[in-house]
Amino acid sequence: MATIVQEHSRITAKGQTTIPKAVRKALGVSYGGEIAFVVDEHGVSVRRVEVEEADPVIGAFLEFLEQDMLRNPQNVVAFPSGLAGRMTALAKDVRVDPDGGIDGPVAL
Repeated sequence: MATIVQEHSRITAKGQTTIPKAVRKALGVSYGGEIAFVVDEHGVSVRRVEVEEADPVIGAFLEFLEQDMLRNPQNVVAFPSGLAGRMTALAKDVRVDPDGGIDGPVAL
């Protein structure tokens, strides 16, 4: 396979690097995207991680919201402070451990 693009990137002391723009574009990833480094008998390759939508209905709904906000930006307004205050009051005694287990059955 002929080389189409060759980019260089420096590795920091923390083992971090920047993925050059041409490589991100070729992989089809942007901010928040995931890549996988694959090591096999042929060497190392990089590929985009395909994320399956957990629920296609949620994906379709979010797409609908995005399109609606783009078509009707006048409807995008600040979150009402009264509602934020009410939500805070309702949740003030609720304790959540994001690392804790989930009680009961969960279907994903």
